[in-house]
Amino acid sequence: MKSKTKTILKILVFFLIILCLIVGGVVVYLFLADIESVVPEEIKDKIEIIEETYEGRKVFSLAPKETDTESIVIFYLHGGSYVAEASKEHWYFLVDLVEDTKAKVIMPDYPLTPKYNYKDVFAMIEPLYEEIIAQEDTEKFIVMGDSAGGGMALALCEKLGEEGKQKPDKLILISPWLDVRLENEAIDAVEEKDKQLNREALKVAGLSYAGEDGMESHLVNPILGNSETLQNISITIFTGTYDILNPDVHTWLEKVESTLQIDLKEYEGAPHIWLLDRSENKTEQAEEAYQELLESIEE
Repeated sequence: MKSKTKTILKILVFFLIILCLIVGGVVVYLFLADIESVVPEEIKDKIEIIEETYEGRKVFSLAPKETDTESIVIFYLHGGSYVAEASKEHWYFLVDLVEDTKAKVIMPDYPLTPKYNYKDVFAMIEPLYEEIIAQEDTEKFIVMGDSAGGGMALALCEKLGEEGKQKPDKLILISPWLDVRLENEAIDAVEEKDKQLNREALKVAGLSYAGEDGMESHLVNPILGNSETLQNISITIFTGTYDILNPDVHTWLEKVESTLQIDLKEYEGAPHIWLLDRSENKTEQAEEAYQELLESIEE
């Protein structure tokens, strides 16, 4: 398997070299630059936003303006196929989440592939998580993530459990990416319905995130993790049936059903991360799921 992975990586590097020759500095930028999340100007006055630095990366703390104490703290890992920073969609969603729950949200701007891989990510987010959960005096600590961040959130909790470290009270996964290999045969039937995600493009991103030795690690593919490590965490999953990541959610649920109780919120016909849409044009399905998310946070 390692030999096959290295061969694929060599092929990808070859094509990237060709791309460099064609498009100049664009690909070079992806490999050498530190892409960072930026707070949109239009949301800065809506809530309290503090930007700090941890291990050379940004960490954003979002909190309601009218209170100094939060009964809920959320450690949020954003999606973006491991290659993209937090989008405006993420920021608008988190602003509404803070205003509606009065929670404090802490979002690390973790290292992105292709310059970095999963080892760099966990070298940042795990010690950061440990510091935050030790410092925050809160009634409820939640780990939440969407898409790639959802897979990362699950992997983090698995790692905490196997190391005997303090776990969160609740884990909430939104359209989580649980297996970057995307080899589940059930994906074939969903693929033509998914208008957002491209399976082959995701595989390339996943391969880069895994690096040379990560494809068999549960930190890259949390579907491989030991469910025993997740006991005593309340787990909720939001997923839509028009999302190519949905079949692996069901595969994982079948695997853990004897050891864990998962609250599955599955929406028929819903696409990838649909409930993050807080625009004026959001669907009734997005609003319904968002309201269910608020209920899950406050349970």
